[in-house]
Amino acid sequence: MSESSNNKPYDLEERTLLFAKDIRIFIKNLKMTIANVEDSKQLVRSSGSIGANYIEANEALSKKDFKFRVKISRKEAKESVYWLRLIAETNDLPNEKQAKDLIQEATELKKIFSAIIDKS
Repeated sequence: MSESSNNKPYDLEERTLLFAKDIRIFIKNLKMTIANVEDSKQLVRSSGSIGANYIEANEALSKKDFKFRVKISRKEAKESVYWLRLIAETNDLPNEKQAKDLIQEATELKKIFSAIIDKS
């Protein structure tokens, strides 16, 4: 697998999978308050949906379908940033750097999907 100099995979399917995996690892370290349980569920859904929709986009039957699926991936990346920020801002996180890194990755994914949409 080819990787860039910052160890992020060039393969977007792999990169979105790693992001969803990292989210699940991050959540394991949260205190399971009522709010964190609910916010975590939303975050798990949105983070996993980024890659799932991108995979569907790559199997799209038309250019219109491709663009639609990539837009959903972008929307889910935006939503992941929201849930991550909410969790980070309402918790005293021992892994605050991990939260910031995940927010950065979701933001980068959103920008990548925006560029794909602009070019298609």
